[in-house]
Amino acid sequence: FVMETLGDEIAEATKQDPVAYRMKLMGDKHPRHKAALHLAVDQSGYGKKALPAGAHWGVAVHESFESVVAYVVVASVKDGKPVVHNVTAGVHCNLCVNPRTVEAQVQGSAIMALGTTMAGHAITFKDGVVEQSNFGDYPVARMTDALNVAVHIVPSNDPPKGMGEPALPPFAPALANALRRATGKPLREMPFKFA
Repeated sequence: FVMETLGDEIAEATKQDPVAYRMKLMGDKHPRHKAALHLAVDQSGYGKKALPAGAHWGVAVHESFESVVAYVVVASVKDGKPVVHNVTAGVHCNLCVNPRTVEAQVQGSAIMALGTTMAGHAITFKDGVVEQSNFGDYPVARMTDALNVAVHIVPSNDPPKGMGEPALPPFAPALANALRRATGKPLREMPFKFA
């Protein structure tokens, strides 16, 4: 979260496009990261299509379990609450054995990650003990919070890599980057606070 939001702020402070900045940083050393990001950017229409009034682009890319996932998120703020308009994912998991399973994993991970950003969705402590003992004490993202996540997979014939949680880490920073552009204020913690 910190690396992808800070990188976005550096890109803005140095007057660089956040995608171009990431591509430049990756150079020739991270072809799978670049391929996932490039696919997500191309499929989303990043920088090419008009966005709804008040909406902004947010981008993030991350590798875990040897798979790379990049998100391009379109989001805005309405009545003090985040609104996610669109999510596009680029996935590089090498040979994709079952594309529908990868799609389901990415969509589920994005919704799970959304839950980590929503107001009131914090794990809290009292006297050194976690206050939430089960899902009855902790709100999770629900069907009404579900997102439209378009998943695109980079073609590859290399041996398959992991595809469970890799889509979870880059979602929150991609959303935070879009919301920072919408509000002008960086989000430094999760769940997000708009005060």
